[in-house]
Amino acid sequence: MPPLTIRHVTTYRYRHPVAFGEHRMMLRPRDSHDQRVIEASLGISPEPSSLHYVQDAFGNHVAIARFAATATELSFESIVSVEHAPAQLDLAKTNAPFPVAYSADEMAELVQDIRRHHADADDEVGGWARSLLPEQDDTDAFDLLNRLSLAIHRGFTYRRREAKGIQMPVETLALGHGSCRDFALLMIEAARSLGFAARFASGYLAVAFNDPSDSAGHGATHAWAQIHLPGAGWVDFDPTSGSVGKASLVTVAIVRDPGEALPLHGTFIGSQADTLGMDVRVSVTAHAPPAT
Repeated sequence: MPPLTIRHVTTYRYRHPVAFGEHRMMLRPRDSHDQRVIEASLGISPEPSSLHYVQDAFGNHVAIARFAATATELSFESIVSVEHAPAQLDLAKTNAPFPVAYSADEMAELVQDIRRHHADADDEVGGWARSLLPEQDDTDAFDLLNRLSLAIHRGFTYRRREAKGIQMPVETLALGHGSCRDFALLMIEAARSLGFAARFASGYLAVAFNDPSDSAGHGATHAWAQIHLPGAGWVDFDPTSGSVGKASLVTVAIVRDPGEALPLHGTFIGSQADTLGMDVRVSVTAHAPPAT
């Protein structure tokens, strides 16, 4: 796949000049065997008084900005170029039986990913997940997870939300609709209820849903689930599109819970009435290799 350039611009507007507290940004994609950042820039206006970079406990890149100036507008422009070459999923490595049996070494690392993280007093999410179990005893773990993902894709209505926050899985189950973040969390908690290790992944969708053949200028922030299968490792499931694998996904953050993967989070000092709104624009462009 040709290199991708991702431009992500977020702008906050205010009625009167306000001061700004600390802002934390998770915008730089992760470097791994299937994607590599070639170049990255981060423009912030007004210019911060300090800007430094850290990696969190999960290995995600975090930029932290602090400000001295006041302004009626605060904008962040991240531009990154990424080599994105996800390998085709090897189905031969995903044929683990269900229930899954992790080794002792795996369990030591995965125990917090198996534990359910969100309240479900009546086990509604678990009951829904178990209702999708096939009748035969020799259930394949990958097929079951694919069934979970497709059940969300086909049975729930997608609704894009710019507002921060996330629906609890029981709420998404009751409403029958949600955003990509909500669908990812529902799948994660459903998988955990069945004994799988699962975690939340976020980043960018590199191809528009309505035209997979057109890769120029399209893109959006996106979220999906990663499930650990013995022998295969972490496998990406996107219940919003019903797809498996990373062909159209650029990973920025991997965490146990969505609240740890906010692309941009900060505060301002002023009246809530001063807030005029927020604008987010994302474009992902594929660059063809030069002619020879």
